Amino acid sequence: MSNYVFIIDAQKTPMNPIHPAQARKLLEQGKAAVFRRYPFTLILKRTIDNPVVYPLTLKIDPGSKVTGLALVTDRNQVIWGMELEHRGQQIKLALDSRRALRRGRRSRNTRYRQPRFLNRKRPQGWLSPSLMHRVLTTETWVKRLCKFALVGEIRQELVKFDTQALDKPEISGCEYQQGTLFGYEVREYLLVKWERKCAYCGVENVPLQVEHIHPRAKGGTNRISNLCLACEKCNIKKGTKSIEQYLPKKPDLLKRILAQAKGSLKDAAAVNATRWALLNRLKETGLPVLTGTGGQTKYNRTRLGLPKTHWLDAACVGVTKTLQVLSEHILNVKATGFGGRQRCQTNKYGYPVKHRPLRPIFGFCTGDIVQATVLKGKHQGTFTARVCPMSDGRGEFVINKKRFSVKLDYCKAVHRQDGYSYA
Repeated sequence: MSNYVFIIDAQKTPMNPIHPAQARKLLEQGKAAVFRRYPFTLILKRTIDNPVVYPLTLKIDPGSKVTGLALVTDRNQVIWGMELEHRGQQIKLALDSRRALRRGRRSRNTRYRQPRFLNRKRPQGWLSPSLMHRVLTTETWVKRLCKFALVGEIRQELVKFDTQALDKPEISGCEYQQGTLFGYEVREYLLVKWERKCAYCGVENVPLQVEHIHPRAKGGTNRISNLCLACEKCNIKKGTKSIEQYLPKKPDLLKRILAQAKGSLKDAAAVNATRWALLNRLKETGLPVLTGTGGQTKYNRTRLGLPKTHWLDAACVGVTKTLQVLSEHILNVKATGFGGRQRCQTNKYGYPVKHRPLRPIFGFCTGDIVQATVLKGKHQGTFTARVCPMSDGRGEFVINKKRFSVKLDYCKAVHRQDGYSYA
């Protein structure tokens, strides 16, 4: 079943989300029209006086790469889900590229510019652009959902990754981890790090055990860099052997495991750095904001027998006794930005290679979702996709990993670019 459909009346007052079948019926009868494609929202052609609307709970599972959002009714029914993919790494790479170009210009034989020191102070609570992007995009979607649904409260997973304990669990002062939820935080990190697969045979969808790469019997520690996941068969077969003795004829696998074991903790650090900033932003909406722990989220998901997804993790945030999932096909959103403002594009050495035209081009911008109707030719038919307009009057599309172009005269905009792509 797809997500429930948002609906507003003629005065743009949010109503109760409705079932997709009911939404189709309203469209067929001409009582409503499409107000927005993403998220899909209908607008009634009349005003509802004194509507009976029940408040929803918006639950958020913040992540470094993907953030999950879910709307839950007062009857613990999950009626809408979404996964928001951030682009923090792309922002970092763009800033690195800009810094390299500026340093190259400063080292040339040009006029001397005296350095300034009036712009070196950062305000309190400052976050790097790649981290602040995660906070702002989540805030944007929270405000957007509040326009189309009556949100009564917000629940955020305020998870804290103890990076010291992740790197060295045997340090003193970690007795607080030995409660009811002992092991959930470290194990959850390992599941993400090793992609829920056995490190040795790559099997999936089986119970995985925490395994020491360098065995404890030979001086191995509980550091996160010495832990991996293994199925029961591989764990028993390896025993107390070192990884070099266990994989003597598989040098490529040995090299991959050793490299992956030394992975950084930047994702955990990103969540730690942005969790309070996001909480303060959510409080500014004026809605009551409750928080829950990461161990509590996993405990609820495991107890309810739900699969591991970001949006279902969001639905399990906080105190949850029962949960009924009424939505399976969710909205997948990827942050793409509005494109660069640099008109002259350069190569890695700083030399210009091409120039971007001014936008819009023939009424279209890169990122617009259009419906193209091609009457004849190789690409005959009707399809909907994101377009990249070009100066020659054609638009470029990528469908099923195939790139082609059609005339912009055949295109009709259905959703203007807003910095995101949808699936």
